[in-house]
Amino acid sequence: MTATEAATSALDGPARPLLELNNVEVRYQGTILALKGISLQIRSGEVLGLLGPNGAGKTTLLRAISNLLAPQKGRVSEGTITFNGSSIVGCTPTETVNRGVVQVLEGRRVLEHLTVEQNLRAAAAAVKLRRSETADAISDTYSLFPKLAVLRTRSAGYLSGGEQQMLVLGRALITRPKLLLLDEPSLGLSPVMTDFVFETIRVLNTRGLTILVVEQNAHHTLAISDRGHVLDTGRIVLSGTSEELRRNPDLQEFYLGLNRDGARRDLRETKNYKRRRRWLG
Repeated sequence: MTATEAATSALDGPARPLLELNNVEVRYQGTILALKGISLQIRSGEVLGLLGPNGAGKTTLLRAISNLLAPQKGRVSEGTITFNGSSIVGCTPTETVNRGVVQVLEGRRVLEHLTVEQNLRAAAAAVKLRRSETADAISDTYSLFPKLAVLRTRSAGYLSGGEQQMLVLGRALITRPKLLLLDEPSLGLSPVMTDFVFETIRVLNTRGLTILVVEQNAHHTLAISDRGHVLDTGRIVLSGTSEELRRNPDLQEFYLGLNRDGARRDLRETKNYKRRRRWLG
């Protein structure tokens, strides 16, 4: 490296985050404050886990990033959301996808009356892939999910929950995202299918995809993520590496049902603990 290059590198400092939220607040119907002062970063190649109970604001946070708040009469009222160095606040959902931010919605929202392959082709059309690119993208999806290749002519509405989850993941990947947002990907799935979904997330990350995963399943999420945050009542209450969070006694008691000695707690004790979460002060 030349002296000039070294000086430039020193000025540049650490790599810029792929996604950065700074003091973000979200309001619904102009007055209902759903997120309060959310600040987080995710760097290229990371898996970031976002944990929290129902109603904590996890889905709202994803909708803010992917610009899907408007249908619920929500908006980012304060703060900034920057992706790849540019603000994405106020972009349309289509513009957001075209920039490389793609969300897999909770609930496996397939196009029920279309076949598996038609669902995939619809995703390719949405981002205007050429015919050869579409063929390659669908081939890649079938390689990742061989079951979908077998079911390519079946109507998506007749797939099992696990098969639909493969399809919505495959459909998202067709758009070639730079950042994949996953909202409760294990919801309603069997233990075997849950294991498969999280293994797929791990494989996608090893291929270089940056992923933000929202989940209530702390055990699986922390096993495949680099870092994590815990949301409660619209704010971040715990943050750290996945290993730090796994060792955190509050998280162990609240999510994993373990006491301070690592033994499993009685269910009634766990429910009582959930009602008096210490991080809420």
